[in-house]
Amino acid sequence: MASGDPKLPPQSQRLQIYPNLNSGVSSFWREKYEREAKRYWDVFYKRHKDRFFKDRHYLDKEWGDYFSGGGRKVILEAGCGAGNTIFPVIASYPDAFVYACDFSPRAIELVKTHEDFKESHVSAFVFDLTADDLCKEILPSSIDIVTMIFMLSAVSPEKMPLVLQNVRKVIKPNGYVLFRDYATGDLAQERFSNKDQKISDNFYVRGDGTRAYYFSNEFLTNLFKENGFDVHKLDVYCKQVENRSRELVMNRRWVQAVFSLSDSSNSSSSKENETNHPDRDNVHKKIKQNNLIGGSNDSAIDLSEGVAMDMFGVLPSSEYEVIEINLRGWTFKISLLSKEYQHTCKSTGLMLWESARLMASVLAENPNIVGGKRVLELGCGSGGICSMIAARYADLVVATDGDSFALDLLAKNVASNVESSLLTKLTTKKLEWGNEDHMESIKELSNRGFDIIMGTDVTYIPEAILPLFGTAKELIASNASNENDNVPALILCHIFRRVDEPTLLSAAAQFGFRLVDKWPSETSTNFSQSIIGNWFMDNSLKDDLPSTALNILLFCKE
Repeated sequence: MASGDPKLPPQSQRLQIYPNLNSGVSSFWREKYEREAKRYWDVFYKRHKDRFFKDRHYLDKEWGDYFSGGGRKVILEAGCGAGNTIFPVIASYPDAFVYACDFSPRAIELVKTHEDFKESHVSAFVFDLTADDLCKEILPSSIDIVTMIFMLSAVSPEKMPLVLQNVRKVIKPNGYVLFRDYATGDLAQERFSNKDQKISDNFYVRGDGTRAYYFSNEFLTNLFKENGFDVHKLDVYCKQVENRSRELVMNRRWVQAVFSLSDSSNSSSSKENETNHPDRDNVHKKIKQNNLIGGSNDSAIDLSEGVAMDMFGVLPSSEYEVIEINLRGWTFKISLLSKEYQHTCKSTGLMLWESARLMASVLAENPNIVGGKRVLELGCGSGGICSMIAARYADLVVATDGDSFALDLLAKNVASNVESSLLTKLTTKKLEWGNEDHMESIKELSNRGFDIIMGTDVTYIPEAILPLFGTAKELIASNASNENDNVPALILCHIFRRVDEPTLLSAAAQFGFRLVDKWPSETSTNFSQSIIGNWFMDNSLKDDLPSTALNILLFCKE
Protein backbone atom coordinates (compact mmCIF):
# COMPACT_ATOMS: atom_id res chain seq x y z
CA MET A 1 0.00 0.00 0.00
CA ALA A 2 1.33 3.44 -0.88
CA SER A 3 1.90 5.28 2.37
CA GLY A 4 1.10 8.61 0.77
CA ASP A 5 -2.43 7.71 -0.32
CA PRO A 6 -4.50 10.58 1.20
CA LYS A 7 -7.74 8.67 1.01
CA LEU A 8 -6.81 5.88 3.40
CA PRO A 9 -7.31 6.53 7.12
CA PRO A 10 -4.09 6.96 9.13
CA GLN A 11 -2.69 4.02 11.09
CA SER A 12 -4.22 5.31 14.31
CA GLN A 13 -7.66 4.61 12.88
CA ARG A 14 -7.21 0.87 12.34
CA LEU A 15 -10.56 -0.75 12.84
CA GLN A 16 -11.95 -4.20 13.28
CA ILE A 17 -15.53 -4.95 12.33
CA TYR A 18 -16.87 -4.03 15.75
CA PRO A 19 -16.51 -0.77 17.68
CA ASN A 20 -15.28 -0.19 21.21
CA LEU A 21 -17.56 2.59 22.32
CA ASN A 22 -17.49 1.78 26.06
CA SER A 23 -20.90 3.39 26.46
CA GLY A 24 -22.05 0.90 29.08
CA VAL A 25 -25.18 -1.19 29.32
CA SER A 26 -28.38 0.39 28.02
CA SER A 27 -31.32 1.01 30.36
CA PHE A 28 -33.25 -1.79 28.64
CA TRP A 29 -30.57 -4.35 29.46
CA ARG A 30 -30.01 -2.98 32.98
CA GLU A 31 -33.66 -3.55 33.74
CA LYS A 32 -33.61 -6.95 32.08
CA TYR A 33 -30.57 -8.13 34.08
CA GLU A 34 -32.26 -7.01 37.31
CA ARG A 35 -35.65 -8.45 36.44
CA GLU A 36 -34.28 -11.79 35.27
CA ALA A 37 -31.35 -12.16 37.67
CA LYS A 38 -32.72 -15.41 39.05
CA ARG A 39 -33.03 -16.91 35.58
CA TYR A 40 -29.47 -15.97 34.62
CA TRP A 41 -28.09 -17.62 37.75
CA ASP A 42 -30.29 -20.64 37.22
CA VAL A 43 -28.86 -21.04 33.72
CA PHE A 44 -25.40 -20.52 35.20
CA TYR A 45 -25.82 -23.44 37.60
CA LYS A 46 -27.40 -25.58 34.91
CA ARG A 47 -24.27 -25.08 32.81
CA HIS A 48 -21.53 -25.17 35.44
CA LYS A 49 -23.15 -27.25 38.21
CA ASP A 50 -20.68 -27.28 41.14
CA ARG A 51 -17.55 -26.92 38.99
CA PHE A 52 -17.34 -23.12 38.72
CA PHE A 53 -15.93 -22.41 42.19
CA LYS A 54 -13.47 -24.59 43.99
CA ASP A 55 -14.53 -25.94 47.38
CA ARG A 56 -13.47 -23.34 49.93
CA HIS A 57 -11.21 -25.35 52.21
CA TYR A 58 -9.43 -22.14 53.22
CA LEU A 59 -12.30 -21.20 55.56
CA ASP A 60 -10.89 -23.11 58.52
CA LYS A 61 -7.44 -21.56 58.04
CA GLU A 62 -8.80 -18.02 57.67
CA TRP A 63 -11.67 -18.04 60.17
CA GLY A 64 -11.16 -21.09 62.38
CA ASP A 65 -11.38 -19.02 65.57
CA TYR A 66 -14.95 -18.04 64.74
CA PHE A 67 -16.15 -21.55 63.89
CA SER A 68 -14.60 -23.32 66.88
CA GLY A 69 -15.39 -23.09 70.58
CA GLY A 70 -18.58 -22.24 72.42
CA GLY A 71 -20.55 -25.34 71.51
CA ARG A 72 -22.42 -26.23 68.32
CA LYS A 73 -22.46 -23.37 65.83
CA VAL A 74 -25.53 -22.47 63.78
CA ILE A 75 -24.46 -21.00 60.46
CA LEU A 76 -26.28 -19.21 57.67
CA GLU A 77 -24.66 -19.45 54.24
CA ALA A 78 -26.20 -16.52 52.35
CA GLY A 79 -26.20 -17.19 48.64
CA CYS A 80 -24.95 -20.74 49.02
CA GLY A 81 -24.67 -21.53 45.31
CA ALA A 82 -23.82 -25.18 44.70
CA GLY A 83 -22.48 -25.69 48.24
CA ASN A 84 -18.79 -24.95 47.80
CA THR A 85 -18.75 -23.33 51.25
CA ILE A 86 -21.26 -25.56 53.04
CA PHE A 87 -19.62 -28.91 52.67
CA PRO A 88 -16.04 -27.87 53.55
CA VAL A 89 -17.43 -26.28 56.73
CA ILE A 90 -19.33 -29.43 57.69
CA ALA A 91 -16.26 -31.56 56.97
CA SER A 92 -14.17 -29.41 59.33
CA TYR A 93 -16.90 -28.90 61.97
CA PRO A 94 -19.21 -31.97 62.04
CA ASP A 95 -21.28 -30.55 64.91
CA ALA A 96 -22.26 -27.40 62.98
CA PHE A 97 -25.73 -26.90 61.52
CA VAL A 98 -26.02 -24.86 58.32
CA TYR A 99 -28.96 -22.97 56.87
CA ALA A 100 -28.23 -22.61 53.17
CA CYS A 101 -30.25 -20.28 50.95
CA ASP A 102 -30.02 -19.15 47.36
CA PHE A 103 -32.55 -17.64 44.98
CA SER A 104 -31.60 -20.10 42.25
CA PRO A 105 -33.74 -23.26 42.50
CA ARG A 106 -31.12 -25.17 40.52
CA ALA A 107 -28.40 -24.20 43.01
CA ILE A 108 -30.47 -25.53 45.90
CA GLU A 109 -31.12 -28.72 43.93
CA LEU A 110 -27.35 -29.16 43.52
CA VAL A 111 -26.89 -28.75 47.28
CA LYS A 112 -29.59 -31.30 48.11
CA THR A 113 -28.23 -33.87 45.66
CA HIS A 114 -24.63 -33.51 46.90
CA GLU A 115 -23.23 -36.78 48.26
CA ASP A 116 -22.47 -35.16 51.63
CA PHE A 117 -25.89 -33.53 52.09
CA LYS A 118 -27.67 -34.59 55.30
CA GLU A 119 -30.83 -32.98 56.59
CA SER A 120 -29.48 -33.37 60.10
CA HIS A 121 -26.70 -30.94 59.21
CA VAL A 122 -28.10 -28.75 56.42
CA SER A 123 -31.40 -27.01 55.74
CA ALA A 124 -31.34 -25.79 52.14
CA PHE A 125 -34.11 -23.60 50.73
CA VAL A 126 -34.83 -21.24 47.85
CA PHE A 127 -34.88 -17.66 49.08
CA ASP A 128 -34.45 -14.12 47.78
CA LEU A 129 -32.62 -12.08 50.41
CA THR A 130 -33.60 -8.82 48.69
CA ALA A 131 -37.35 -9.49 48.82
CA ASP A 132 -38.36 -12.17 51.33
CA ASP A 133 -38.47 -12.12 55.15
CA LEU A 134 -35.74 -14.38 56.51
CA CYS A 135 -37.54 -14.73 59.82
CA LYS A 136 -40.12 -16.91 58.08
CA GLU A 137 -37.41 -19.53 57.62
CA ILE A 138 -35.08 -18.92 60.58
CA LEU A 139 -35.79 -17.86 64.17
CA PRO A 140 -34.77 -14.28 64.99
CA SER A 141 -31.37 -13.86 66.72
CA SER A 142 -30.48 -17.53 66.34
CA ILE A 143 -27.50 -17.54 63.98
CA ASP A 144 -23.92 -17.59 65.26
CA ILE A 145 -22.16 -17.05 61.95
CA VAL A 146 -23.30 -15.71 58.58
CA THR A 147 -21.01 -16.47 55.65
CA MET A 148 -21.22 -14.26 52.57
CA ILE A 149 -18.66 -15.60 50.09
CA PHE A 150 -18.69 -13.98 46.65
CA MET A 151 -22.42 -13.44 47.13
CA LEU A 152 -23.14 -9.76 47.79
CA SER A 153 -21.34 -8.76 44.58
CA ALA A 154 -24.13 -10.41 42.57
CA VAL A 155 -26.74 -8.04 44.07
CA SER A 156 -27.56 -4.58 42.72
CA PRO A 157 -25.91 -1.94 44.96
CA GLU A 158 -29.27 -0.35 45.72
CA LYS A 159 -30.57 -3.69 47.07
CA MET A 160 -27.55 -4.59 49.19
CA PRO A 161 -29.03 -2.85 52.29
CA LEU A 162 -32.06 -5.17 52.04
CA VAL A 163 -29.77 -8.18 52.27
CA LEU A 164 -28.00 -6.84 55.36
CA GLN A 165 -31.26 -5.87 57.06
CA ASN A 166 -32.50 -9.42 56.53
CA VAL A 167 -29.29 -10.89 57.94
CA ARG A 168 -29.44 -8.58 60.94
CA LYS A 169 -32.82 -10.05 61.95
CA VAL A 170 -31.49 -13.56 62.43
CA ILE A 171 -27.91 -13.08 63.70
CA LYS A 172 -27.21 -13.32 67.43
CA PRO A 173 -26.07 -10.16 69.25
CA ASN A 174 -22.58 -11.67 69.53
CA GLY A 175 -22.61 -13.26 66.05
CA TYR A 176 -20.34 -12.51 63.13
CA VAL A 177 -20.62 -12.01 59.40
CA LEU A 178 -17.68 -13.56 57.54
CA PHE A 179 -17.31 -11.81 54.22
CA ARG A 180 -15.20 -12.35 51.11
CA ASP A 181 -15.81 -10.76 47.71
CA TYR A 182 -14.28 -8.91 44.74
CA ALA A 183 -12.25 -5.74 45.37
CA THR A 184 -11.88 -2.70 43.15
CA GLY A 185 -8.87 -2.89 40.89
CA ASP A 186 -9.27 -6.61 40.26
CA LEU A 187 -8.18 -7.81 36.82
CA ALA A 188 -11.74 -8.77 35.92
CA GLN A 189 -12.95 -5.23 36.60
CA GLU A 190 -10.19 -3.82 34.43
CA ARG A 191 -11.22 -6.11 31.58
CA PHE A 192 -14.89 -5.12 31.96
CA SER A 193 -13.88 -1.46 31.83
CA ASN A 194 -12.69 -1.94 28.25
CA LYS A 195 -16.06 -3.26 27.13
CA ASP A 196 -19.67 -2.06 27.08
CA GLN A 197 -20.49 -4.10 30.21
CA LYS A 198 -20.71 -1.41 32.87
CA ILE A 199 -24.09 -1.13 34.62
CA SER A 200 -23.10 1.51 37.18
CA ASP A 201 -20.04 2.49 39.21
CA ASN A 202 -18.07 -0.71 39.98
CA PHE A 203 -21.01 -2.85 38.81
CA TYR A 204 -20.72 -4.93 35.63
CA VAL A 205 -22.46 -7.70 33.72
CA ARG A 206 -20.62 -10.81 32.62
CA GLY A 207 -21.07 -12.43 29.24
CA ASP A 208 -23.60 -14.91 30.65
CA GLY A 209 -25.89 -12.24 32.15
CA THR A 210 -24.78 -12.67 35.76
CA ARG A 211 -23.43 -9.55 37.45
CA ALA A 212 -20.51 -8.59 39.68
CA TYR A 213 -19.85 -5.63 41.95
CA TYR A 214 -16.29 -4.65 42.98
CA PHE A 215 -16.04 -3.31 46.53
CA SER A 216 -13.91 -0.46 47.80
CA ASN A 217 -13.03 -0.35 51.51
CA GLU A 218 -15.02 2.85 51.97
CA PHE A 219 -18.16 1.58 50.26
CA LEU A 220 -18.13 -1.71 52.13
CA THR A 221 -17.50 -0.10 55.52
CA ASN A 222 -20.26 2.47 55.05
CA LEU A 223 -22.69 -0.14 53.72
CA PHE A 224 -22.40 -2.34 56.80
CA LYS A 225 -22.28 0.52 59.31
CA GLU A 226 -25.39 2.14 57.85
CA ASN A 227 -27.21 -1.16 58.33
CA GLY A 228 -26.26 -1.82 61.94
CA PHE A 229 -22.85 -3.55 61.76
CA ASP A 230 -19.40 -2.67 62.98
CA VAL A 231 -16.21 -3.58 61.16
CA HIS A 232 -14.23 -6.13 63.11
CA LYS A 233 -11.56 -6.79 60.46
CA LEU A 234 -11.09 -5.74 56.87
CA ASP A 235 -8.19 -6.87 54.71
CA VAL A 236 -7.61 -6.36 51.00
CA TYR A 237 -5.68 -9.15 49.32
CA CYS A 238 -3.73 -8.91 46.09
CA LYS A 239 -2.43 -12.01 44.38
CA GLN A 240 -0.31 -11.95 41.25
CA VAL A 241 -1.17 -14.81 38.92
CA GLU A 242 1.22 -15.61 36.12
CA ASN A 243 0.25 -17.53 32.99
CA ARG A 244 3.64 -18.38 31.56
CA SER A 245 2.33 -19.85 28.32
CA ARG A 246 0.61 -16.55 27.46
CA GLU A 247 3.31 -14.42 29.13
CA LEU A 248 0.72 -12.64 31.27
CA VAL A 249 0.93 -11.45 34.87
CA MET A 250 -2.44 -10.60 36.34
CA ASN A 251 -3.54 -8.97 39.60
CA ARG A 252 -6.45 -10.58 41.40
CA ARG A 253 -7.88 -8.52 44.27
CA TRP A 254 -10.48 -9.42 46.83
CA VAL A 255 -11.64 -8.06 50.16
CA GLN A 256 -11.97 -10.23 53.26
CA ALA A 257 -13.80 -8.87 56.29
CA VAL A 258 -15.53 -9.73 59.54
CA PHE A 259 -18.53 -7.73 60.79
CA SER A 260 -20.55 -7.82 63.99
CA LEU A 261 -23.74 -6.17 65.22
CA SER A 262 -23.33 -2.65 66.59
CA ASP A 263 -25.88 -2.65 69.38
CA SER A 264 -25.13 -0.52 72.43
CA SER A 265 -27.48 -2.61 74.55
CA ASN A 266 -25.07 -5.52 74.24
CA SER A 267 -22.14 -3.77 75.89
CA SER A 268 -21.22 -6.81 77.98
CA SER A 269 -21.09 -8.98 74.89
CA SER A 270 -19.06 -6.33 73.16
CA LYS A 271 -16.49 -6.29 75.99
CA GLU A 272 -16.22 -10.06 75.86
CA ASN A 273 -15.72 -9.98 72.12
CA GLU A 274 -13.04 -7.30 72.47
CA THR A 275 -11.18 -9.58 74.87
CA ASN A 276 -11.30 -12.50 72.48
CA HIS A 277 -10.68 -10.36 69.37
CA PRO A 278 -8.66 -7.24 70.23
CA ASP A 279 -8.83 -5.99 66.62
CA ARG A 280 -12.51 -5.06 66.98
CA ASP A 281 -13.58 -1.77 65.33
CA ASN A 282 -10.16 -1.44 63.72
CA VAL A 283 -10.22 -1.51 59.94
CA HIS A 284 -6.95 -3.01 58.72
CA LYS A 285 -6.46 -1.68 55.23
CA LYS A 286 -3.48 -3.83 54.46
CA ILE A 287 -2.52 -5.36 51.14
CA LYS A 288 -1.39 -8.97 51.43
CA GLN A 289 0.67 -9.79 48.35
CA ASN A 290 1.58 -13.26 47.18
CA ASN A 291 2.74 -14.80 43.92
CA LEU A 292 0.96 -17.76 42.38
CA ILE A 293 2.83 -19.10 39.36
CA GLY A 294 0.70 -20.89 36.78
CA GLY A 295 -2.31 -21.24 39.10
CA SER A 296 -0.70 -23.79 41.44
CA ASN A 297 -1.91 -25.23 44.70
CA ASP A 298 -3.11 -22.13 46.57
CA SER A 299 -6.77 -22.10 47.56
CA ALA A 300 -7.08 -18.53 48.82
CA ILE A 301 -9.00 -17.49 45.70
CA ASP A 302 -11.19 -19.41 43.31
CA LEU A 303 -9.13 -19.95 40.15
CA SER A 304 -11.53 -22.15 38.22
CA GLU A 305 -12.37 -22.55 34.56
CA GLY A 306 -15.37 -20.33 35.12
CA VAL A 307 -13.19 -17.24 35.49
CA ALA A 308 -10.87 -18.05 32.58
CA MET A 309 -12.28 -15.26 30.44
CA ASP A 310 -11.72 -12.69 33.19
CA MET A 311 -8.18 -13.84 33.91
CA PHE A 312 -6.63 -15.08 30.71
CA GLY A 313 -8.68 -13.51 27.95
CA VAL A 314 -10.05 -16.85 26.73
CA LEU A 315 -13.54 -18.24 26.81
CA PRO A 316 -13.92 -21.66 28.48
CA SER A 317 -15.15 -24.38 26.20
CA SER A 318 -18.50 -24.54 27.99
CA GLU A 319 -19.41 -21.11 26.60
CA TYR A 320 -19.46 -22.47 23.05
CA GLU A 321 -22.06 -24.56 21.33
CA VAL A 322 -21.93 -26.66 18.16
CA ILE A 323 -24.64 -26.04 15.58
CA GLU A 324 -25.32 -28.06 12.47
CA ILE A 325 -25.87 -26.10 9.28
CA ASN A 326 -27.47 -27.77 6.28
CA LEU A 327 -27.60 -25.80 3.05
CA ARG A 328 -27.73 -26.85 -0.58
CA GLY A 329 -26.49 -30.36 0.19
CA TRP A 330 -23.67 -29.15 2.41
CA THR A 331 -23.50 -29.99 6.11
CA PHE A 332 -21.29 -28.13 8.57
CA LYS A 333 -20.83 -28.58 12.29
CA ILE A 334 -19.75 -25.16 13.49
CA SER A 335 -18.60 -24.15 16.98
CA LEU A 336 -19.94 -20.72 17.93
CA LEU A 337 -20.38 -18.60 21.02
CA SER A 338 -23.51 -19.73 22.88
CA LYS A 339 -26.48 -17.41 22.45
CA GLU A 340 -26.63 -16.61 26.15
CA TYR A 341 -23.16 -15.03 25.90
CA GLN A 342 -23.64 -13.19 22.62
CA HIS A 343 -25.44 -10.12 23.99
CA THR A 344 -22.35 -8.82 25.80
CA CYS A 345 -19.53 -10.34 23.77
CA LYS A 346 -17.76 -7.62 21.80
CA SER A 347 -16.60 -9.97 19.06
CA THR A 348 -19.36 -10.15 16.44
CA GLY A 349 -17.17 -12.73 14.70
CA LEU A 350 -18.10 -15.43 17.22
CA MET A 351 -21.62 -15.63 15.80
CA LEU A 352 -23.09 -16.68 12.46
CA TRP A 353 -25.13 -14.08 10.58
CA GLU A 354 -27.95 -14.80 8.13
CA SER A 355 -26.10 -12.96 5.38
CA ALA A 356 -23.31 -15.57 5.61
CA ARG A 357 -25.85 -18.35 5.15
CA LEU A 358 -27.27 -16.62 2.08
CA MET A 359 -23.88 -16.00 0.48
CA ALA A 360 -22.78 -19.56 1.21
CA SER A 361 -25.95 -20.85 -0.51
CA VAL A 362 -25.27 -18.63 -3.53
CA LEU A 363 -21.73 -19.97 -3.85
CA ALA A 364 -22.87 -23.57 -3.45
CA GLU A 365 -25.40 -23.15 -6.30
CA ASN A 366 -23.07 -21.02 -8.46
CA PRO A 367 -19.53 -22.41 -8.19
CA ASN A 368 -18.57 -20.44 -11.31
CA ILE A 369 -18.47 -17.28 -9.16
CA VAL A 370 -15.26 -18.48 -7.53
CA GLY A 371 -14.22 -21.36 -9.75
CA GLY A 372 -10.49 -21.24 -10.59
CA LYS A 373 -10.11 -17.83 -8.92
CA ARG A 374 -8.28 -16.31 -5.99
CA VAL A 375 -10.78 -15.43 -3.26
CA LEU A 376 -10.45 -13.21 -0.19
CA GLU A 377 -13.13 -13.08 2.51
CA LEU A 378 -13.17 -10.02 4.77
CA GLY A 379 -14.48 -10.29 8.33
CA CYS A 380 -15.37 -13.94 7.96
CA GLY A 381 -15.73 -14.54 11.69
CA SER A 382 -15.48 -17.97 13.27
CA GLY A 383 -18.01 -19.70 11.01
CA GLY A 384 -16.21 -19.32 7.69
CA ILE A 385 -18.83 -21.25 5.73
CA CYS A 386 -18.47 -19.04 2.63
CA SER A 387 -14.72 -19.62 2.52
CA MET A 388 -15.12 -23.35 3.13
CA ILE A 389 -17.52 -23.69 0.19
CA ALA A 390 -15.34 -21.49 -2.02
CA ALA A 391 -12.34 -23.73 -1.29
CA ARG A 392 -14.04 -26.54 -3.23
CA TYR A 393 -13.82 -24.58 -6.49
CA ALA A 394 -11.29 -21.74 -6.13
CA ASP A 395 -7.55 -21.92 -6.67
CA LEU A 396 -6.90 -20.06 -3.43
CA VAL A 397 -9.08 -18.84 -0.55
CA VAL A 398 -7.88 -16.56 2.25
CA ALA A 399 -10.33 -16.15 5.14
CA THR A 400 -9.58 -13.09 7.29
CA ASP A 401 -10.83 -11.35 10.41
CA GLY A 402 -9.51 -8.70 12.78
CA ASP A 403 -10.44 -10.62 15.93
CA SER A 404 -7.99 -13.20 17.27
CA PHE A 405 -10.66 -15.16 19.16
CA ALA A 406 -12.74 -15.52 16.00
CA LEU A 407 -9.70 -16.67 14.01
CA ASP A 408 -8.75 -19.27 16.61
CA LEU A 409 -12.23 -20.73 16.50
CA LEU A 410 -12.32 -20.47 12.70
CA ALA A 411 -9.16 -22.59 12.45
CA LYS A 412 -10.84 -25.32 14.52
CA ASN A 413 -14.01 -25.17 12.42
CA VAL A 414 -12.02 -25.39 9.19
CA ALA A 415 -10.02 -28.37 10.46
CA SER A 416 -13.17 -30.25 11.43
CA ASN A 417 -15.23 -29.48 8.31
CA VAL A 418 -12.85 -29.29 5.34
CA GLU A 419 -11.31 -32.30 3.65
CA SER A 420 -7.55 -32.54 4.13
CA SER A 421 -7.01 -32.31 0.36
CA LEU A 422 -8.52 -28.79 0.38
CA LEU A 423 -6.65 -27.41 3.37
CA THR A 424 -3.72 -26.37 1.17
CA LYS A 425 -6.07 -24.01 -0.68
CA LEU A 426 -7.72 -22.44 2.38
CA THR A 427 -5.68 -20.12 4.61
CA THR A 428 -6.79 -18.09 7.63
CA LYS A 429 -5.12 -14.75 8.33
CA LYS A 430 -5.55 -11.80 10.66
CA LEU A 431 -6.50 -8.62 8.82
CA GLU A 432 -7.42 -5.34 10.46
CA TRP A 433 -8.65 -3.05 7.73
CA GLY A 434 -6.17 -0.30 6.98
CA ASN A 435 -3.30 -2.13 8.70
CA GLU A 436 -0.32 -1.95 6.33
CA ASP A 437 1.54 -4.87 7.88
CA HIS A 438 -1.51 -7.11 7.70
CA MET A 439 -2.18 -6.19 4.08
CA GLU A 440 1.41 -6.83 3.07
CA SER A 441 1.16 -10.26 4.68
CA ILE A 442 -1.99 -11.00 2.65
CA LYS A 443 -0.32 -9.81 -0.58
CA GLU A 444 2.44 -12.36 -0.06
CA LEU A 445 -0.18 -15.09 -0.50
CA SER A 446 -1.34 -13.69 -3.84
CA ASN A 447 1.00 -11.09 -5.28
CA ARG A 448 -1.40 -10.46 -8.17
CA GLY A 449 -4.25 -9.63 -5.85
CA PHE A 450 -7.63 -11.36 -5.56
CA ASP A 451 -10.26 -11.93 -8.24
CA ILE A 452 -13.14 -12.09 -5.77
CA ILE A 453 -13.32 -10.23 -2.46
CA MET A 454 -16.44 -10.88 -0.40
CA GLY A 455 -17.83 -9.84 2.95
CA THR A 456 -21.03 -10.67 4.81
CA ASP A 457 -22.48 -8.18 7.31
CA VAL A 458 -19.25 -6.19 7.50
CA THR A 459 -20.66 -2.75 6.60
CA TYR A 460 -22.96 -1.80 9.47
CA ILE A 461 -20.34 0.17 11.44
CA PRO A 462 -20.05 3.59 9.69
CA GLU A 463 -16.48 4.17 10.88
CA ALA A 464 -15.37 0.87 9.32
CA ILE A 465 -16.63 1.56 5.79
CA LEU A 466 -13.71 3.68 4.56
CA PRO A 467 -11.05 1.26 5.87
CA LEU A 468 -13.02 -1.59 4.30
CA PHE A 469 -12.97 -0.12 0.79
CA GLY A 470 -9.40 1.13 1.24
CA THR A 471 -8.30 -2.40 2.10
CA ALA A 472 -10.27 -3.90 -0.79
CA LYS A 473 -8.66 -1.42 -3.19
CA GLU A 474 -5.18 -2.55 -2.13
CA LEU A 475 -5.92 -6.27 -2.35
CA ILE A 476 -8.19 -6.66 -5.38
CA ALA A 477 -6.56 -7.84 -8.61
CA SER A 478 -5.86 -5.32 -11.36
CA ASN A 479 -6.98 -7.71 -14.09
CA ALA A 480 -8.75 -11.03 -14.39
CA SER A 481 -6.71 -14.21 -13.92
CA ASN A 482 -7.29 -15.18 -17.56
CA GLU A 483 -9.10 -13.94 -20.63
CA ASN A 484 -12.25 -15.95 -19.95
CA ASP A 485 -12.75 -14.67 -16.42
CA ASN A 486 -15.01 -11.82 -15.44
CA VAL A 487 -13.39 -8.67 -14.14
CA PRO A 488 -12.36 -8.74 -10.45
CA ALA A 489 -15.29 -8.03 -8.14
CA LEU A 490 -16.16 -7.06 -4.61
CA ILE A 491 -19.33 -8.75 -3.28
CA LEU A 492 -21.01 -7.48 -0.12
CA CYS A 493 -24.02 -9.15 1.48
CA HIS A 494 -25.78 -7.60 4.45
CA ILE A 495 -29.01 -7.04 6.31
CA PHE A 496 -30.44 -3.88 4.76
CA ARG A 497 -31.57 -2.19 7.96
CA ARG A 498 -28.01 -2.12 9.32
CA VAL A 499 -26.54 -0.18 6.43
CA ASP A 500 -26.57 3.45 5.34
CA GLU A 501 -26.39 2.60 1.63
CA PRO A 502 -25.76 6.15 0.31
CA THR A 503 -22.71 6.42 2.58
CA LEU A 504 -21.61 2.97 1.45
CA LEU A 505 -21.84 3.87 -2.24
CA SER A 506 -20.06 7.18 -1.67
CA ALA A 507 -17.18 5.41 0.08
CA ALA A 508 -17.01 2.85 -2.73
CA ALA A 509 -16.71 5.57 -5.36
CA GLN A 510 -14.04 7.32 -3.31
CA PHE A 511 -11.83 4.25 -3.60
CA GLY A 512 -12.58 3.53 -7.26
CA PHE A 513 -15.37 0.95 -6.96
CA ARG A 514 -18.47 1.10 -9.15
CA LEU A 515 -21.76 -0.58 -8.25
CA VAL A 516 -22.67 -2.80 -11.19
CA ASP A 517 -25.58 -4.73 -9.72
CA LYS A 518 -27.64 -5.18 -6.58
CA TRP A 519 -30.20 -7.63 -5.28
CA PRO A 520 -33.09 -7.20 -4.80
CA SER A 521 -33.26 -4.75 -7.68
CA GLU A 522 -35.26 -1.55 -7.14
CA THR A 523 -36.06 -1.16 -10.84
CA SER A 524 -36.68 -4.63 -12.18
CA THR A 525 -38.04 -7.97 -11.03
CA ASN A 526 -36.63 -9.80 -14.07
CA PHE A 527 -33.70 -11.81 -12.73
CA SER A 528 -32.31 -12.47 -16.17
CA GLN A 529 -31.58 -8.78 -16.59
CA SER A 530 -29.01 -8.73 -13.77
CA ILE A 531 -25.79 -10.54 -12.90
CA ILE A 532 -26.90 -11.33 -9.37
CA GLY A 533 -30.36 -12.25 -10.58
CA ASN A 534 -28.83 -15.00 -12.69
CA TRP A 535 -27.32 -16.47 -9.54
CA PHE A 536 -30.87 -17.29 -8.47
CA MET A 537 -31.91 -18.76 -11.83
CA ASP A 538 -31.75 -22.37 -12.95
CA ASN A 539 -31.34 -23.71 -9.43
CA SER A 540 -33.38 -24.29 -6.31
CA LEU A 541 -32.52 -20.86 -4.87
CA LYS A 542 -35.34 -19.29 -6.87
CA ASP A 543 -37.83 -21.48 -4.99
CA ASP A 544 -36.44 -20.54 -1.59
CA LEU A 545 -35.63 -16.84 -1.79
CA PRO A 546 -34.75 -15.24 1.55
CA SER A 547 -36.34 -12.14 2.99
CA THR A 548 -35.75 -8.92 1.08
CA ALA A 549 -34.16 -7.65 4.30
CA LEU A 550 -31.03 -9.35 2.95
CA ASN A 551 -29.19 -7.46 0.22
CA ILE A 552 -26.28 -8.22 -2.11
CA LEU A 553 -24.14 -5.52 -3.75
CA LEU A 554 -21.70 -6.25 -6.59
CA PHE A 555 -18.85 -3.81 -7.21
CA CYS A 556 -16.15 -3.70 -9.87
CA LYS A 557 -13.13 -1.42 -10.10
CA GLU A 558 -13.46 1.67 -12.27
